[in-house]
Amino acid sequence: MSRQPLDGNPLSTDADIEKAVAEVYERYGEMKHQLSQVIVGMEDVTEQLMIAVLCRGHCILQGMPGLAKTLLISQLASLMELSFNRIQFTPDLMPADITGGEIMEEDKATGKRAFRFVKGPVFANLVLADEINRTPPKTQSALLEAMEERQLSVSGETYKLPDPFFVLATQNPVEVEGTYPLPEAQLDRFLFKIKVTYPTRDGEREICRRQTTNYKSNIEQVFNAEMVKRMQMLVREVIVSDHVYDAAIDLARNTRPEEGKLPSDLKNMVQWGAGPRASIALLMAAKARALLHKRVHATTDDVKHVALPIMRHRIIPTFNAEAAGVDTDDIITQVVQGLRVSAA
Repeated sequence: MSRQPLDGNPLSTDADIEKAVAEVYERYGEMKHQLSQVIVGMEDVTEQLMIAVLCRGHCILQGMPGLAKTLLISQLASLMELSFNRIQFTPDLMPADITGGEIMEEDKATGKRAFRFVKGPVFANLVLADEINRTPPKTQSALLEAMEERQLSVSGETYKLPDPFFVLATQNPVEVEGTYPLPEAQLDRFLFKIKVTYPTRDGEREICRRQTTNYKSNIEQVFNAEMVKRMQMLVREVIVSDHVYDAAIDLARNTRPEEGKLPSDLKNMVQWGAGPRASIALLMAAKARALLHKRVHATTDDVKHVALPIMRHRIIPTFNAEAAGVDTDDIITQVVQGLRVSAA
C-alpha cells in the first residue's frame, strides 16, 4: 500500500512524512479555532475525539445532560464533512430501527413483488448513539458487528458501512432506573470513555452570553472524508521506540491482579484488569496524539496522557474499592504514577 499525505501524493521520504504531519497539525489547529466559535472549553474532549478519529476508534461520552455532548459531535461531523445520524436510544427501540430492514415493493409495470433493503441510521460516517444505556441488550448488540467489522448482516446479505465509520455513544452517569449497563465485551470495543465535566465559571459565563444574545457562528469545513482516511494511514507511520512499547504493555499488565504489580493499597481493589486490547489502544492513541502535537514519534508521556480514557472502562473494581470510594480513575492514576520507564 502506498503512503499518502492529505493531498493524495505518495509519501516517499521522511521529509514527505514531516510535511504531512505539519499539515495535520495546521488543520487540527484550524479545526479547534472553528469549533471554539460554537463550543466553549472542552479542549481535552476535543483532542480525545480527534485521536479516536485518527485511530478509527469509537467513544463513549459520559456526562450530565446539558453539557453540549450532542452539539460537539454534530459540529465535529460538519467540520469534517462527514455524514451524520443520531439515534435516540429508548427502551422500545428494536435492532431493525438501527440497522434497517427489508420492505416489500411492487413493480407497477410488471406487477412483480420483491424485497428491497432500506438502510437504517447506522449507515453514516458518524453515528451518535444517544443514551445508549437506555435500550435493552438485544438492541445494544446490534451495534457490535457494525463497530467491530464495519459491516452488517441482514437476512443473509452483508452490507458495508461507509468509510470512515465511527460510533460516538453518550450516557448519563447518574440515572440508573430504566437503564441497561453495557456488558464488558461491548465496552471493550470502545477506544475511549470520555468524561465530560462542567465548564469553568468563565466558560459558563461565555455560554450564557452566547445563548441569551443574537450571537452567530460561521464555521467552515476543515477536513473531508478522504483526508480523514489519509490521516488514519499517516498515524501508522509515527515512530514508536521499544521503551514506549514496554511502557504501554506494562501499564496495561500492571492493572491485572494476577501480575502482582498493583500498588499495595490497591491489591484488594481490582477484580479484573485491562486486557491486550488496552495495550494496542494505548500505543495507537499515543501515536495519534503525537501527530496532533506535530511529532513523528510517540513518547511515554503520550501513553500516560491517554491512559485514563482508554482504561477507565476496561478495569472492574471490587466491592472493597466501591466501599472505599475508589473509582477506576483513582486506580489508573496510581498505576501510572508507579510505572517505571526504562531509558530510550
